[in-house]
Amino acid sequence: MRHRDPVLVSAHRCGAGEDTASENTLHALERSLALGVEYVEFDLQRRDDGSLVVLHDDDGRVDVVRYDALLAALAGRAHAHVDLKFGSPGGVHEIAAVHQALDALGAGPHVVTTGRAATARALRAWADAEGRDLLVGLAVGSGVAGLPWREQVRRRWAELFPGDRVAASRADVLVAHHLLALLTLRRLARRRGLRLLVWTPDHPLLLAYWMRRGRAWLVTTNHPARALALRAGRLRP
Repeated sequence: MRHRDPVLVSAHRCGAGEDTASENTLHALERSLALGVEYVEFDLQRRDDGSLVVLHDDDGRVDVVRYDALLAALAGRAHAHVDLKFGSPGGVHEIAAVHQALDALGAGPHVVTTGRAATARALRAWADAEGRDLLVGLAVGSGVAGLPWREQVRRRWAELFPGDRVAASRADVLVAHHLLALLTLRRLARRRGLRLLVWTPDHPLLLAYWMRRGRAWLVTTNHPARALALRAGRLRP
């Protein structure tokens, strides 16, 4: 990625934030693809029986879509942004899930993201060994509500300065909450030569800031239509 490249757009949870309450994840996917987004983001869960499902939880209403059904709908139409919401020893199940995606989707680069440094490292090693076109992202930024205040401070400090964790992950992409990206992580990504993926800057002014050329590699948002209009100059902040 060159510093002044246009910012790419990823539709968060397939773009469901722009849908009506009656629509499920596959309908949201079709809307986002019709807009022309480069990436579609979805949360992947592994159930106790080993099945893989895409979950979209909207104000207590949970839509469940089979992983293979979503991959079939996405194949050849946009790149996948698979956010892994489960873990396994050695990343065995995560690797299997990503393998399935790459076989189904065709040309990349697709991106897979995880909050687990060990999982990111395992995925990077697998993709390199297999010669697969895959970007691996380490996610930084999590909820701290309900934790003791000392633990909240400790976690936030670690998120602002995660250099050792990022290095250990061997990730190609730094995946940052937009506020953390603004404070420290944008500079960290630039120093390390990593692509920066910024998540959910949905407020119009924040989205306008991050969609300016060169500020990030990819922005994932619940408002992909607005992001695309800002990038094209059809909409003012």
